[in-house]
Amino acid sequence: MTTKSFATLFASALLGGLVLVSTGDTAVLEHHDHTNAVAAQKQSSELVRIVRESTRRFKDPAVADAEGYKLAFGCVSGSDYGAMGLHFVNASLVGDPTLDPTRPEIVIYEPLPNGRLRLIGADYLVLASAWDALHPGEPPQIMGQLLHLFEAPNRFGLPPFYTLHVWAWKENPTGTFVNWHANVSCDSFSGQ
Repeated sequence: MTTKSFATLFASALLGGLVLVSTGDTAVLEHHDHTNAVAAQKQSSELVRIVRESTRRFKDPAVADAEGYKLAFGCVSGSDYGAMGLHFVNASLVGDPTLDPTRPEIVIYEPLPNGRLRLIGADYLVLASAWDALHPGEPPQIMGQLLHLFEAPNRFGLPPFYTLHVWAWKENPTGTFVNWHANVSCDSFSGQ
């Protein structure tokens, strides 16, 4: 065998090995990504299940009121995002810097044309200063879902805070954990 044909054969074998290795690595990476995606989906589904279980009794707004949840901020709507709806806030839970998926700081309702309120989700909220003092450099999360930071000044008149909406009772086409719900409206809200 000549040196030239040996070099050609060696280059072909090396190239073939690289293709096999890179294909194998891609398959491993794709499997790893798929496994992570499945785990994340299970965890987010579990969070939705917990929110539903923990807030089912609040389908009756009188129960939420009796447990310290009071309407704040009117009906929150965005200029082009949809709305957040009516936030019934439990001030004692907002003042607590812990996040417990079974005890949301806020329950969210949508006003209906018949004057009733429909429970559509929950909102977890912790003041940034309280969280950051206890967990420096560690962003807050609940079961793998990172909370969103709202800077100050903001439309709510609050200091900077972290929040996570969980649209557990009304499916949101833009995501279960986004701030705004594309299919919520404040049109039927007539004031506090």
